[in-house]
Amino acid sequence: MFSRALSQGKRLLARSMSSFDTLALTRPKENIVRVELNRPDKMNAMNATFFRELAECFGQLSDDPDCRVVLLTGAGKHFTAGLDLVEAPSLLMEQSATDVGRRAVALKKIIQTIQSSFTAIEKCPKPVIAAIHSACIGGGVNMISACDIRYCSSDAWFQIKEIELGLAADVGVLQRLSKTVGNESLVRELAFTARKFGADEAKSLGLVSSVFDDRQTCIDAALELAETISQKSPIAIRGTKANLIYSRDHSADESLEYMALWNSAMLQSEDLMKAVQALMTKTKPVFSKL
Repeated sequence: MFSRALSQGKRLLARSMSSFDTLALTRPKENIVRVELNRPDKMNAMNATFFRELAECFGQLSDDPDCRVVLLTGAGKHFTAGLDLVEAPSLLMEQSATDVGRRAVALKKIIQTIQSSFTAIEKCPKPVIAAIHSACIGGGVNMISACDIRYCSSDAWFQIKEIELGLAADVGVLQRLSKTVGNESLVRELAFTARKFGADEAKSLGLVSSVFDDRQTCIDAALELAETISQKSPIAIRGTKANLIYSRDHSADESLEYMALWNSAMLQSEDLMKAVQALMTKTKPVFSKL
């Protein structure tokens, strides 16, 4: 009965994963899911549907036993233009309330909904690799800040654009980027000025780990990396991601305690013995699904 329910759940998951309007999902290799921003005619601009679907997508992938790594890409000429400015007024403005306090309460809920769509990437227990090409603007920088690994093509350029729109970036980049790149002075410069910066500067400050000649080469390299990661113990990968994120936001003592609690359970996994045996016999380990 349990196996039948699990099989039905997988079929439902497969159907729901194929029904997104703003995202295109494929499985280029075993245990890897490619999530592509799929509004190329709008430069993959982010509208209300996108924010809802992104959260749904990564929620599903978190529970998908056939997904161990996620590859995030953008269709068309640009990775993403960020917030869809045409739809932004209807997305951000609460018109029904006349009282400023009530409008603020409604607007806070909208902001938190958008925040949660990017946080879903960070909370996904599977590593997420972003392969960025051409423009990555505003919300795009917020989004990739929540990813685990970032590659880009040589034509990629980035912009924390919100200050030019008269607002402070409010969906993750100010909270995550300085911890990612370790240069708060430069992060403040980029956030205060909204100046564009290219692939080489992005690599020098640590936003991306590698730069490639073109979009396809970048995606191919990211896919190769994803395949390497997908062959590791899913228990170990899950624990590594969880503890990296926890350690970013906690003291060393707190993080060590969290790690000890985590591995007091996970060291009992069959994956440990499989990995050790594979090393000793110089064979490739095969790990069970989660």
